[in-house]
Amino acid sequence: MPIDPRELRRCLGHFTTGVTVITCAGTGAGAAPHGATVNAFTAVSLEPPLVLVSLDRRSRLCSLVADRPFTVNVLEAAQKDLALHFAGRPNQDVRWAAESSCGSPQLAGALAHVACTPWQHYDGGDHVLYLGEVQEFRIHDGDPLLFHTGKFHRLGGDQNPLLWDDSADGPGGMAWFTQALTAP
Repeated sequence: MPIDPRELRRCLGHFTTGVTVITCAGTGAGAAPHGATVNAFTAVSLEPPLVLVSLDRRSRLCSLVADRPFTVNVLEAAQKDLALHFAGRPNQDVRWAAESSCGSPQLAGALAHVACTPWQHYDGGDHVLYLGEVQEFRIHDGDPLLFHTGKFHRLGGDQNPLLWDDSADGPGGMAWFTQALTAP
């Protein structure tokens, strides 16, 4: 049975993601930075430190990221207009933060910045999968901007969250198992 791309996209839209803007330097001396809103971003490896972004191969950003440092700017809950700006609906003057040490531009007010140099890229059908080696990162206070079923959202008010660290899959999660094995 053939897959209808619109219905597949609707189905995949039920997976809630964070919202990022991937930024890199423009082409030519004195060129303005370039960026695009992307929700296909994930951690890949801690050693070496790698992240992955999936970019539409028709986008201008796709060809720029192949050979230059880039920053993954994780957007803060109040940055919906900035997400729309970099999604092709220019609506504001963009405020930039200091460049990363590897030379990639960073957006002011983002929840986190992950500055990368190109590591490898792979064919991903109508997208290209770029792995970036993390050169530096910054974390700021705030809540993330979320994307679900074609709409932007904010975190709810879960008053009793279960921390990943407390689960068996978390970084310290095997401690209870090790303690049980070594108990007299």
